[in-house]
Amino acid sequence: MTPDEYVEAVLDLVERIPPGRVMSYGGVADALAERSGRVSARLVGTIMARHGSAVPWHRVVTSAGRLPPGHEREARARLRAEGAPLRGEGVDIRAAGWSPEEGM
Repeated sequence: MTPDEYVEAVLDLVERIPPGRVMSYGGVADALAERSGRVSARLVGTIMARHGSAVPWHRVVTSAGRLPPGHEREARARLRAEGAPLRGEGVDIRAAGWSPEEGM
């Protein structure tokens, strides 16, 4: 998979996350690891920062449920509107976590 194909794969996967559900940066990387040969939550974060504005970027959070850095207020409002379970300063990742296998 080329770097451009990986960017597209990340964005396609994020586009599939249902409203009110979330994936961690690492979860996105893990879900694409077999096809891509890449396993980097940091790379997924970079892709989201550079190319993620056209997808539901607010549905990708840290493994602890923290919201995208610098965009916490907007992400919280969007997730709240979608009915995502929030906890403290983030999202309850155990309750809101989603895996692509669920969508099959």
